Amino acid sequence: MVGRVSSGGRGGGEVLAEEERARLAELLVAVSERQDRAAFSQLFAYYAPRLKSYLMRLGSDGAHAEEIAQDVMVTVWRKASLFDRNQASVSTWIFRIARNRRIDVFRRTKKPDLDPEDTMLLPSGFDAPDAVVDVMDTEARVRAAMKDLPEEQLQLLKLSFYEGLSQSEIAEKLKVPLGTVKSRIRLAFSKMKARLDDD
Repeated sequence: MVGRVSSGGRGGGEVLAEEERARLAELLVAVSERQDRAAFSQLFAYYAPRLKSYLMRLGSDGAHAEEIAQDVMVTVWRKASLFDRNQASVSTWIFRIARNRRIDVFRRTKKPDLDPEDTMLLPSGFDAPDAVVDVMDTEARVRAAMKDLPEEQLQLLKLSFYEGLSQSEIAEKLKVPLGTVKSRIRLAFSKMKARLDDD
């Protein structure tokens, strides 16, 4: 947990934000170097709801925003080694992935929509989180939420995040329709979010 900040020098909020950015960077480095599942769980718990809100601000409905957010976090797991903390913060890197993924969807659907290139739609202050997350508490809550999932949903999450399979690959591996995979993963995330919100 981030310790207390002295009242001297820079403002406490600024120092806390810097320490939080450093903590998030360490988590992503742990994912990159060791495929640390606990670190990824903490990143997921922190970013998944923020990504969904951001994508909905770009014009996606709730279901599509959630699906894109899931894909973004899978990309984070797979591409963590590409993160360079000297070039960008974790938030900048992850939200850039989300914006690019949303642009791809926007171009495929060609529906009237908000312009996903509009940087004014980025969450205000996403480089300076509005709260400091207790690392151990977050990890425990995520693990507890996952344990409550039915086996079929837990299996899909493991295949997606821990084995790095795409939703199409999961459907092929399990011999089930792609739509079933998507709906089960969406339901799993909904249950986890509800559990985390209740805690």
